[in-house]
Amino acid sequence: MNITLSVDEQVAQRAREAAKKMGKSLNQAVRDYLEQLAGSARRGQQWTQFETRCLQSGGKLGGWHFDRDEANER
Repeated sequence: MNITLSVDEQVAQRAREAAKKMGKSLNQAVRDYLEQLAGSARRGQQWTQFETRCLQSGGKLGGWHFDRDEANER
């Protein structure tokens, strides 16, 4: 997919220079950022789903309990 962005020329030039220092084109740097952004959103959604499941379970751990002595052995 192609996306067109409007960016100030000075900002674009500084971004190109920063990307070059990373060994990337500006295009690749923007793609990497968008992939990271999309992944962060997905992780946030997964965390919310996990949190909801935990809260709905009423805190039950299927018979498992915390054992201080066992934890200290590790």
